[in-house]
Amino acid sequence: MKVLQQIIGMMNKEEVRHLKLFMGRTNAGEERKDVELFDYIRQHNEDYDETKIQHKLYGPRDKNALYRLKNRLLEDIGKSIALQYIDESDFNSVVHQLLLSRFFLSKSQSQIAFHYLGRAEKKAASADSPELLDLVYGEYVRFSQETLEINPSEYIKKRRANRETLNHLQEIDDVLAEVVYKVRTTQNFTGQDYRIIESLRKKVNEFSKQKATRNSIQLRFKIYHSLSRILLQKQDFVLLEKYLEQTFEEFSKEGLFSRNNHDTKLQLLTYLANAQFKNKKFEQSLATATRLKTAMAEFGGLLHDKYLFFYYNILVIGYSEKDRGKAIEILNEAKDNTVIKKLPFYLVFIFLNLTVLNFDNGNYKQAIRNLVKLTMESGFAGLDRILRMKIAVAELIIRYELQDIDTLERRLEQVKKEFADLLRTKEGRRQNEMIAALAMMSTSTSIRRDKNLLKKILKITSAASAKTNDIIDYNNWLNGKIN
Repeated sequence: MKVLQQIIGMMNKEEVRHLKLFMGRTNAGEERKDVELFDYIRQHNEDYDETKIQHKLYGPRDKNALYRLKNRLLEDIGKSIALQYIDESDFNSVVHQLLLSRFFLSKSQSQIAFHYLGRAEKKAASADSPELLDLVYGEYVRFSQETLEINPSEYIKKRRANRETLNHLQEIDDVLAEVVYKVRTTQNFTGQDYRIIESLRKKVNEFSKQKATRNSIQLRFKIYHSLSRILLQKQDFVLLEKYLEQTFEEFSKEGLFSRNNHDTKLQLLTYLANAQFKNKKFEQSLATATRLKTAMAEFGGLLHDKYLFFYYNILVIGYSEKDRGKAIEILNEAKDNTVIKKLPFYLVFIFLNLTVLNFDNGNYKQAIRNLVKLTMESGFAGLDRILRMKIAVAELIIRYELQDIDTLERRLEQVKKEFADLLRTKEGRRQNEMIAALAMMSTSTSIRRDKNLLKKILKITSAASAKTNDIIDYNNWLNGKIN
C-alpha cells in the first residue's frame, strides 16, 4: 500500500502529533500495533521492508492481520487530517457545517439542522463561492421535501440565480484546464493551440462586460487566470509583465489576497518573475523571486513545497544569464532537496537545465550524463512528444561534440524511427532538418568545405520559423561550426 507510505512520508510534526493524540482517544495502552507500524514506516520510508514489520508485529504467517492494520491506520490518518484541517479553508468549513446539518436532520432535529445549514450559507456567501452556495441551496431544497418548515421557492430562486454565475465560472474552468495542461506539459518548447486560446479570450470578454463581474472576487480571479494564460500562450511578455504588476498592486491594495487564494498570489509572482526574465530584466526577475520566497513563508508556509521548484527555476534562469556556475550550483541544490525529489516531473526539467548549462560551459561529458538521467526519470514519459523529440536532437548534438560517432549514428536512426510521424509535421520540420545536418556532419571531413552541408546549415539558420524554442540553440551552435 504505497499510498500509506506516501502520506506518512509527507506528514509534518504537527500532523504526526495530532495523529498520535487522535489514535490515543480509544486506547492509551503501551502495546499499540498501529502506532508501531506508523513509526516504522516514518523511520524507514525509503527502505520500507514489509516482511520485517510483518514478522515483528504478527509473526511470519498472519499477513491478513497486517493488511487490516494498514487499512485501519490509513483510515485513522485520513480522519485525523480531516479533523485537524476542518477550518483550514472555506470549503472545509462549509462541508463541516453541511455534515452537521445532515446529521441532526437524520435525528429529526430540524431546528439544529437548519442552524448549521444557515451557518454554511453565510460562510459560502462570505467566501464569494458559487460552488459552495450551490451545495447549500441544494440542501435547502432537499430538506424542504422532508419538512414543512422550509418553503423551497425562495431557495430555488436563489439557486437559479447563483447557477448563472456558477455556469460562467465552469465554462472558463473547462477551457482554462486545457490551457494549463498545455503550459505545464510543453514548458513553452512547443507550438500553441490558438483555437483554445481564442475560445478562452471570447469567454473572458463576455464575462468582463457583466456588472456583477466587478463585484465578484471569484470572477475577478478567474479573469486574471484567463488573461494571464492567454498572454502567456501568445508569448506577449511585455503586456503580460505590465498586466501582472497592475493586477498584483490592485489585488494587494484592495486586500483581496487571503489564505484561501494564496495559491493565486504565489502563482502571480511566479509568472511576473518569468515575464521579467523574458523581457531581459534579469535583476528585477531575481528581485521578484525574493518577493516570492517571502510570500511562500506566509500562513505558516502553507504552499511552500508546491512553489519551491518554481522559486529555484526563477533563480536558475536569472543566474544563467550572468553566472552559469551559480545557476548550476542552484540546480544541484534543487535536485538534492527532499521536497523536489518527491516530484519526478520537476526533476526532469532540473536535469534538462543542467544539460543545457553544462553544454553551454563546454562540459559535454557532464551534459550527456544529465541528459541520460533525465530520460530515466519517471516523469519523462509524461512530457509532450514534441519536447521529447527536441531533447533527442539535443542529445545528438552533444554526441557530436563528444565525437562519439558510433553512438551518434545509431541514435540518429533510432530518433528518426521513434519520431517519424512528428518529423513530417510543421512542428517537426526544424528538427528534421537538424537531424539531416547532423547526419551529414558525422561523415564530413571538413564542414567549411562541404558545399551541400553548408547549404543545409544556411537553410536551418536562415529559416523564418527559427525560434528560441530549441533546447540547444541550433543557430548559435551551427554558426559556431562554420565561422
